[in-house]
Amino acid sequence: MFEKVRNRRSSNIDTLVGRNTRVEGDFSFTGGLHVDGDIRGNLTADGDPEAVLSISEFGKVEGDVHVPNVVLNGTVVGDVHASERVELAAAAKVTGDVYYNLIEMASGAAVNGKLVHRPKQDQVLALEHGGRGADSEGSEAPAVAATTDNKPEQATAKDAAGKAEADKPGSADAEATDSGARKTGTTRRNPS
Repeated sequence: MFEKVRNRRSSNIDTLVGRNTRVEGDFSFTGGLHVDGDIRGNLTADGDPEAVLSISEFGKVEGDVHVPNVVLNGTVVGDVHASERVELAAAAKVTGDVYYNLIEMASGAAVNGKLVHRPKQDQVLALEHGGRGADSEGSEAPAVAATTDNKPEQATAKDAAGKAEADKPGSADAEATDSGARKTGTTRRNPS
């Protein structure tokens, strides 16, 4: 399945930076760019959502990369921003952060930085609307507050009643709490 996508994208190379070529300065392109040489500067795909950057095992980019689709088997020293897909082959080396929507990483690839998932806007809208997408009318997904331990924070009437009971003076819960111990079950009392 992935092989068909790779073949289609890699056959659309419009620009080639050869193995013995060095480019200094920022570089903008549309379509496909294949790098076998060195680029010292930022790489940007100019408004082309289908743009593909492929860097061979001989290629090196020193600068930030802003391209929807990146196929990397060489070296990037800088951040990689891919709004669609990043493929890191076995010889890929990234010194910087990788921002991606989808990622494929082969054994042997190295990233010395953060991997940051950035879903496409329509995926975020679909999640915000309970999986119904941005076109849904009417209802919104219920908001759930998260605590620092990432567990949903939802109090029920039963929880509130239990808390009120535990706070009454003389209750087993209040005694355990007052003595510094945290009550989670039954309280044992020492015979006096």
